[in-house]
Amino acid sequence: MDSRKTATSSSPVEITYRQNGDYLIPNIVISEEEASLPPLTKWGLMRRDYLKNQRPVLYNQLKLSGELFKHCHETEKCATERKEFMMKQFVAKNPISEDLKNTDPLKWVGHMNMLRAQVEEIIRAELIYE
Repeated sequence: MDSRKTATSSSPVEITYRQNGDYLIPNIVISEEEASLPPLTKWGLMRRDYLKNQRPVLYNQLKLSGELFKHCHETEKCATERKEFMMKQFVAKNPISEDLKNTDPLKWVGHMNMLRAQVEEIIRAELIYE
């Protein structure tokens, strides 16, 4: 008995299956490009979860076409670069003395955390949840 079967559909992707008892299990293959990329971190995981929960049609289209991981990785890269760029701008617009880092480190950390939170909220609104 042949344990491999091929789905016949009009999609450009050919799906093969293997027999496991009474069930047909799809043979899922990870592309070399996906295997070479590092795992997703904060921004990529947030984008994936947003698509999965709020935009299920787009999520399924990306997943079935094999583009989901690439899309999330690209979003992660853009968000990281944007955060670095915007943090420099926010620090320039809202300066705080470097001497304060030595004299009152809690105030300095609070100021930097406030700026980081503002930048991250903008990134979430513009890149992740859009």
